[in-house]
Amino acid sequence: MLKIVIDAMGADNGVSPIVDGVRKALDNKNFQAILVGNEELIKPLISKDIASKVQIVHCLDYIKMEESASVAAKRKDSSIYQGMELVRNSQADAIVSAGHSGATMSLATLRVGRIEGVSRPAICTLMPTIASHPSMILDAGANTDCKPEYLVDFAIMGYEYAKSVMGYPSPRIGLLANGEEDSKGNDLTKEAFKSLKSYEFFKGNVESNDIFNGSIDVVVCDGFSGNIVLKASEGVAIAINSILKKEIKSSMLRILGGLLLKGAFYNLKKKMDYAEYGGAPLLGVNKTVIISHGKSNDRAIECAIYQAIKAIEADVCEKITQAFSHKGK
Repeated sequence: MLKIVIDAMGADNGVSPIVDGVRKALDNKNFQAILVGNEELIKPLISKDIASKVQIVHCLDYIKMEESASVAAKRKDSSIYQGMELVRNSQADAIVSAGHSGATMSLATLRVGRIEGVSRPAICTLMPTIASHPSMILDAGANTDCKPEYLVDFAIMGYEYAKSVMGYPSPRIGLLANGEEDSKGNDLTKEAFKSLKSYEFFKGNVESNDIFNGSIDVVVCDGFSGNIVLKASEGVAIAINSILKKEIKSSMLRILGGLLLKGAFYNLKKKMDYAEYGGAPLLGVNKTVIISHGKSNDRAIECAIYQAIKAIEADVCEKITQAFSHKGK
């Protein structure tokens, strides 16, 4: 049976949505949940029907959001350190955390370790599109300053994840730039372009609107640009939802129209809701690590666990390892 570590500490909304998400995931999937955190807070929330599938690793310390990620390696009694050690020592298959993302990335790199040949691990985030399936951005924030070879590695990892976990038969990879022409971009993207054009999966430069129009499957960029795109997209989604609500409530006729279109609005909200995507895998490390949003609700944690299980079942870490063993040959 698969064993999934869930860091129960440090999220914005406390322990309750974490445990609720675990309970919902256990209702649908067969796995052993290892919750790391304060047992006094966790145990009262564990219902009898899932108690046999839940193990609690008691831990009082955790890395607070305002703390620097650099303290994580020294805080061996923190929940994320203890959880990462379980994965490192093969006592668990994956870890999901909605706590301090910097601490999670740092410890995953230091303790679990990078796959041989990978220059830098990258955060892979799913984005909604007008097509039937989401696109992917990487890096979405792990590496703010990048070298051209990092972007090439991101493209290889994104291709393997899209094919193995997302099930895209022939993933299309694009390089984020300020225009589709080969000559566009800054010094970083121009150099990366030279290397990427030798890969069959590479479709060339793409613009930010291509992330959403279904024309590309994986968008490669540095973590600074990727994180800005991600945060801006979240802001636009929230703004659109707010505007629609205000407009619908402004008149009885619009309220009636809203009722008639309730199903369409529900589907739109679901497609744009970060919780439906669960979390972002950290690609390039030796085990499955899923980084969830600090404000994750129970649905987000539930979906993050599903994402971890899919990655394990697809053996994506091994496939990335194999891809890098053949890189340049």
